[in-house]
Formats: sequence, C-alpha cells, structure tokens
Amino acid sequence: MNGTTPRTVIVVGSGPTGLLLAGDLAAAGVPVTVVEKRPRKVSNLSRAFVLHARTLEQLDARGLADGLEAKGRALDKLRLFGGLTVDLTDLPSRFRHLLVLPQYEVEAALLRRATEAGVDFSYETEVTGLTQDADGVSLQVRVSGGEPETLRAVYVVGADGMRSVVRESVGLPFPGKSVIRSVVLADVKLTEEPENVLTANAVGDAFAFIAPFGDGYYRVIGWNRSRDVPESEPLGLDEIKEVARLALGRDYGMHDARWMSRFHSDERQAPAYRVGRVLLAGDAAHVHTPAGGQGMNTGLQDAANLGWKLAAVLNGRAPSGLLDTYEAERHPVGKAVLRSSGGIIRLAMANRPWTLAARAALTAFLSRVRPARTCMIGQITGVGYAYPRPRGAHRLVGTRVPDVTLKEGRLYEALRDGEFVLILPEGTDHDSDGRYRVTHWSSDRRTALLVRPDGYVAWASDSAADAAADLSRGLDPYEIGFGS
Repeated sequence: MNGTTPRTVIVVGSGPTGLLLAGDLAAAGVPVTVVEKRPRKVSNLSRAFVLHARTLEQLDARGLADGLEAKGRALDKLRLFGGLTVDLTDLPSRFRHLLVLPQYEVEAALLRRATEAGVDFSYETEVTGLTQDADGVSLQVRVSGGEPETLRAVYVVGADGMRSVVRESVGLPFPGKSVIRSVVLADVKLTEEPENVLTANAVGDAFAFIAPFGDGYYRVIGWNRSRDVPESEPLGLDEIKEVARLALGRDYGMHDARWMSRFHSDERQAPAYRVGRVLLAGDAAHVHTPAGGQGMNTGLQDAANLGWKLAAVLNGRAPSGLLDTYEAERHPVGKAVLRSSGGIIRLAMANRPWTLAARAALTAFLSRVRPARTCMIGQITGVGYAYPRPRGAHRLVGTRVPDVTLKEGRLYEALRDGEFVLILPEGTDHDSDGRYRVTHWSSDRRTALLVRPDGYVAWASDSAADAAADLSRGLDPYEIGFGS
C-alpha cells in the first residue's frame, strides 16, 4: 500500500455497513479503499441474525436479496414482549417477512460484490488518527509488522464500530449508557431442535434468545438480572444453560460450545454524522440494544443513503452540500431506532408491578389498534420511515417507494444501476438526457415519480400538465427533494 497515492474515498471498517458502501461507490466508478485492522476473513462470530424488509429491499436493488433469501429462513411473525406477536404478512413490501440469516452470510455476499466492483482492500491496517483540511483527509495508519504510514483521501467514512477511532479522531462524543450488562453469548450444538426458527422469551429476571447458524450450531444470547458480574468473569456452559432454563424452561441439551463470551449492550448516538470531509455510518454513529434486530439493518440503510450521494458529489453531479442531507435524513432514524429497540428491551424485562401493568396495557392496545400496530411494525422493519421533504414539495417526496411493477419490469431491478428512475404514466414519453432512467407504470396510474437510487421519492406530480412543465424545464435530480 503506497501512502503517497491519493485515494478518493477511504472506508474504515469491513463490516456489513462498510462493505455495502464501498461496493456502491466502486460500482459508481469512485476509487475506494477499505481499511480494516482484522485479517482478511469473514468471521462467524457475528451477533446480528435478522434482515428486515427494508434492508432486503436495498439488497434487492443490488441483486443480492434472492441469493440471501435462499440461504436464510423466512419468518412471517415476530414475537416481542408480553406475549405480543406481530404478523408481517401484510407488509407493503416484496419481502413480507424477516429473514433469519447470520451476519457472516451477509458480509460474504457484500464482500464478493465489492471485490467484483474493484474495491481495494487493506487488511491488518489499524487507523491511529486523522487530520483534515480543505482539500482532503490524512489518515494515520499502522500496517501489521510495518512502520506508521499516512494515507490521503478526499473523503473518509468511519464504519469502524462502536469504538470508532474515526469518530474519536474528529472529536465527536458518543453519549449514552449501558442498558444491559453481563449478557452471555455462546455458539453451541443442541440435542433438541427448537420448535421455532427464532426462540426468545423473558421470564422474571431472565431473558434468552436462540437462532440457528445453519451449520449445526446455534447462537444463544442470555441475560440474568441476578448475575451481574464483570465481563472478565469466566463463563462456562453451565451458566448458559441455567439462563436458558430460567427464560425458556429448558436448555435444549446444549453441548460442544465453540465460543462463549460476555458483553454489554449500549444505547449511544453521535451528535453529528458529518464533520467536514469525515462521515460516520453504522455502529460508529449509533448503537442500540439487540431487541428487534435493528442494529445491522440500520447501518446498512445508512450506507444505502450515503453511497449514491457521495458518488454524485465525487463524480461532479452534485455540490458537496448534498452530503449534509445524509445526516439530516439518517440521524433522526438512528434516534428513533434507539427509542424503539430500547422500549422493546425494557418492556421485555419489566419486573415491577407498574412496568408489568404498562406492558400489559400496551400489548392490549397494539393488539387491538391496527394503525398503532402498523406504525410499530413499520419502524422495526424499516419500511415505515420517511425523510423530511422541503416546504411546498409534493406529499410523496421523501417517502419510500415499494417494489412496484413497471412496464419494463420491477422498480428495484431498475434501481440496480445506481441511478434515479423516472416513472411516467403509460403512453407518456420523455428524453432524460441520461440524467435518469425513464420507465412507465404497468397500470393506469397517472402520478409521475422520480425515485432516488435508494428507493425514496425525490419529485412527484399528479398533474400531467405540471409534470410536463417540470420535465421540459430540465429536471435535475440532484437539486430537488432534499430541502436545499
């Protein structure tokens, strides 16, 4: 690795967030290097196990969803707290379920895509600090077995996790707190196969979760309120079994543990996602409790939002101010995920009379009131989030577009080129001058939509005359729909 060669973008961290972002940039023709302190290896010690509908849509827009669906197990019901089970079969998505799939399978698919797109990887390279100026960022690194080096890039994205060196180097705090301490985790074999794809329950002071890897091993996560010990405390399989019996009523004959660990679960969020030419994504920007399986999903959606904007700026299609909309759109989502995942875990672990009563009341309310239940499901699965729209913009601007059927095929297939897609009423024609792809509704719908590369509405018109006027003036996709 030559430290004197300038790089357009350096992504720090090769987890799911960093890999999706790097792949998007490379696919758009942006030279990108991923710096990772670990050796080149996809670890099977990941904690994430669930892909939600919105994330599957984003992966579909990259041609990856169907392959991952074939490897995972679909689950159309999600059990939360107090006996509340939510049905996902009515989701307004092609993916009316969650997909149970270990994180390493997601990483492997994203790594293949990034490699094929031409991403340059620098493994066993640890970032020790950075400085930035008006023209770029100087990243201080130490390559394993070598001397310190300085790498230069136009932009740096920190996707380097909760203990992000990138975030610390730009002076951003990471306020929040530990919600649960001394959580135990193990990868084990089971003598008895669980009845459900995901097994989870909380009883009294104990909580346990079991999910399959697909290779004969199962991931077990447990917590016992009465067993609050330091993370350095030795952990044995008997303790894992005890937590499972307390929470699930049985331990399923756990044996042959290949890995065990203690960890703590935090709720934290950086106050900003951009400082000059340095941006944060994924766990470097926000961490949540594992409740609802939203952590990895939120990071992947950060990357989907940031990638096309960064590519547009670097390819000269948009001013650098477009990058400010990344924080404006994704920071509120990260904050909302903190609230929802935190609420789920607190209600699941309720043990006082007033918290138990509140949980029972909320469970009854959500079971009976469909709009409230729909809102909750939309937040957990990601399909319910919309981005702020400029004053006076069409009501659809900033909203997510599901995978609608077009005369030319599916929308999320059309998005695979990483470009904007203009959907027009059938029989209407328009020359985009190469600025976006023109498609048509397969139905008699008359609304015209300009869909962003990440699947959200940038511009819309219900009037054929207004749409024609806007289009004739030259619709610049990078100057509309972002509040600028």
